[in-house]
Amino acid sequence: MTQQEKLKQEILQKTKEYYELVHKPVQEKKFVDGETRVNYAGRVFDETEMQYLVDSSLDFWLTYGDYSKKFEKTLAKYLGVRYAFLVNSGSSANLLAFYALTSPLLKDRQVKRGDEVITVAAGFPTTVAPIVQYGAVPVFVDMDLKYANVDVSQLELALSSKTKAIMIAHSLGNPFNLRAVKEFCNKHNLWLIEDNCDALGSTYEGKPTGTWGDIGTSSFYPPHHMTMGEGGATYTDNPLLKKIMLSMRDWGRDCWCESGIDNTCGCRFSQSFGTLPKGYDHKYVYSHFGFNLKVSDMQAAIGCAQLEKFPTFVEKRKENQKKLYDGLKDLSQLHLVETQPNSDPSWFGFMMTLKDDVNFTRNELVEYLEANKIQTRNLFAGNMIRHPMFDSMILNQDYRVIGDLKVTDKIMNDSFWIGLYPGMGDDAISYMIKKIREFCEQKMIRMGINSV
Repeated sequence: MTQQEKLKQEILQKTKEYYELVHKPVQEKKFVDGETRVNYAGRVFDETEMQYLVDSSLDFWLTYGDYSKKFEKTLAKYLGVRYAFLVNSGSSANLLAFYALTSPLLKDRQVKRGDEVITVAAGFPTTVAPIVQYGAVPVFVDMDLKYANVDVSQLELALSSKTKAIMIAHSLGNPFNLRAVKEFCNKHNLWLIEDNCDALGSTYEGKPTGTWGDIGTSSFYPPHHMTMGEGGATYTDNPLLKKIMLSMRDWGRDCWCESGIDNTCGCRFSQSFGTLPKGYDHKYVYSHFGFNLKVSDMQAAIGCAQLEKFPTFVEKRKENQKKLYDGLKDLSQLHLVETQPNSDPSWFGFMMTLKDDVNFTRNELVEYLEANKIQTRNLFAGNMIRHPMFDSMILNQDYRVIGDLKVTDKIMNDSFWIGLYPGMGDDAISYMIKKIREFCEQKMIRMGINSV
C-alpha cells in the first residue's frame, strides 16, 4: 500500500469514527412523546455516505465524474431502463425532460410554443413551470380524491388539436392510473413525462413508475426517497431523447465528449454544422438552447451509498404507511388515500382529507398537530392556478382549465399529509396516530357522539 493509499484509509476510518461520535447518537436518540419533533421527512444515512463523500472530495474532481457515472448506471439498472442522467435537482430534471420534447430533432412531434400539455393543478409548480417558461400551454384537469391522483375520465375532454404531451406527478408515491394514461397517449400519439420525484421505488403492474412514459424524473433533495443533498435524474429508453437530453444538460452542445475529454469522435475539426465555417471546433457547436444541469461528483458519491440501501428504504415506507392506515382507517371524519389498483406504492407521505360534514377545519387539525410537534404539509400547491404566480396569466390563452376543478379545490381546502420516512420508528408512528385520534375524538365528544 502506498503512502497515499494508507493516508486515505486513515482519513476514511476517521470519518467513520466521526459519524459514530457525532451523527449516530442523534439518529438513535430515544423518541419522547410530545418532546421529540416528528418531521415529515429527513435524511437516513450512516458512515458509508460520509466515507463516499470524503473519498470523492479527496480526489477533488468537483464536477461530473466516476461516481456520477456509477450512479447513473446503477439507477438505470434498478429501474430497468437503458439510460439515466444525473442533474442538479428534481426541478432541473423536470426542466430537462420537458425541454427535450422541444428539440427540432423530434420533427413533427416537437412541442412548439402554443402547443398544449395536459397536467393537474394539484401538482408541484416545477412540473408546470417548464411548460409555461417555454411558451407552451398547460391544460389543467381535476383530481380523483380516492387515490389523490389525476381524474383520467377528463383526459378526452382536455384533448385538442394542439395537444402534444402529458406531464403529471405521482402523488406522494401513489401511482396515477398509468394504464389509462399510457393508452390515451398511445391512441393520440402524445408524449408522456412521469414526474416520479415522490414515487421512486413504486411499481404499477409490476413495472417501476417513471418507466412507463417516454421520460421519468426523480429528485434527490433531502426529504425525498433517497438523497444526495441536491440532485435529480431523468431516465428513458429512447435513444433520440437520450441524445437530446445529453446535449441540453451540457449547455446544448452537439459534442458528446465527457468533461475533460476531447475528440472522442476523431473528427473534431473536420465537420460542417449550420452556417459555421467548415472545421469549426465540434466541442463548441451548439445544436440546442440548453443549460448546465450537471451534478457534482461529491453529490453523486452520496447517491451511490444511498442506492445501496434504497430497497430497505422502500420497504420501511410501506410498513409505516400500513401502520398509519390501520391506526386511522376507522375515523369517520377523515378520508384516507387508497392504493391505486394494480400498484405497489413506495409511499412518500400519508395524506388525509376532511369529509364534508365534519365540525372542524383542516387548519384546526393541522395547528393541533403542529402544536404537538408533528410536522404537516399540504398536497403540493393545492390548486396551482389560485397562486399569485398565475395573476398575470390569461385564462384560455396562457392556460386552459377543464371543468371547475372541484376536487382540486377540496384538496386545497381540506387535505394535508404527514410523514412516514424510513427514519421514523414505531414510537413516532404510534404518537402521530394517538394525537390525530385524540383530536377527532374530542371533536366527536363535543357533538355528543361517543364513538369515532
